[in-house]
Amino acid sequence: MLGAAFSPAACPRLIVKVGSSLLVDADGSVRKAWLASLVEDIAARVGAGQQVAVVSSGAIALGARRLRLAHGGRANLEDAQAAAATGQIALSQVWAELLGAVGLTAAQMLVTIDDLEDRRRYLNASATLGRLLSLGVVPIINENDSVATAEIRFGDNDRLAARVAQAASAQGVILLSDVDGLFDGNPNTHPGAALIARVDQIDARIEAMADSASASGMGSGGMSSKIAAARIATGAGVALAIASGRVDHPLARLAETGRGTLFVADKVAPARKAWLAGGLTAKGEIRIDRGAVLALNGGKSLLAAGATSVTGNFARGDLVAIIGPDGKPVARGLSEYDAADAARLCGSRSEDHADILGYAPRSALVHRNQMALL
Repeated sequence: MLGAAFSPAACPRLIVKVGSSLLVDADGSVRKAWLASLVEDIAARVGAGQQVAVVSSGAIALGARRLRLAHGGRANLEDAQAAAATGQIALSQVWAELLGAVGLTAAQMLVTIDDLEDRRRYLNASATLGRLLSLGVVPIINENDSVATAEIRFGDNDRLAARVAQAASAQGVILLSDVDGLFDGNPNTHPGAALIARVDQIDARIEAMADSASASGMGSGGMSSKIAAARIATGAGVALAIASGRVDHPLARLAETGRGTLFVADKVAPARKAWLAGGLTAKGEIRIDRGAVLALNGGKSLLAAGATSVTGNFARGDLVAIIGPDGKPVARGLSEYDAADAARLCGSRSEDHADILGYAPRSALVHRNQMALL
């Protein structure tokens, strides 16, 4: 049980993610009775003074049915985009109708990954979300799959929900799933697998428990995407819970039983640092040696002397991943140089930079004020 550590009702601002398999039946029709029960839960929260936003999957599944596309509309990128464009209208209509029936106003927000990865657009999205929620509106948010590409997209709404929670300054995220939470083994193949009620730190042991398969075959995520979402959310100081949506009134059930998995929020990081840490679309990588890893962990900037190689095609100010000698990410930050100049400076001392580049250099490859440790 989640226990007293996390209660959906205790979050002034809450993000609820609904997966395709919960919202849409295998034949492509909306599970309207179930969705109405969830909307009643949301209405109860709003009536109690809580602000709620929903990240809703289902557009591709709904559109595929209307267009009679094979493989649920996911046979190729063009089918997925066509299905999303068709299904998003139906999805928004269903949400607006059901929310309207309980006296709530729905708003639609379609976002691309760039809307939350570009700092200026992120702040604009954050302001819009904040205003809608302050007005008592329930935003229904989805990735704009009709224009997203295979290379530039969130890929699953679990991570989108975590990024939305960060943008909305929410205190909690609930991922409604087709399972009760994170188990220490696959419950479909290991009947004795135990539910993990609380995760204080996401480490290799926790990641090893994730199964990347989507149980329904409808969605694009599985437990591994939920772990990734939990890492983004908790790093931004937002608690995240995974709970079953395979019951009517799933939010009320979670509040009553506490059955699910809670990922405990980390200490709240400064907003810009949290945004950097949660970034998904680094334009390149800077590999560093062990000494540089120690320096970064000690609060230092990344100097060229500790860099061993550069990959990618990035410009000054782009987000880059900083990778340790073991191949694991150490930090993310905004590069002070473009990729070509950063590569020329690798391994060099600061006093030699002007001779190498032919102009007065900046003090670091990535300054500590523009960096977030992972």
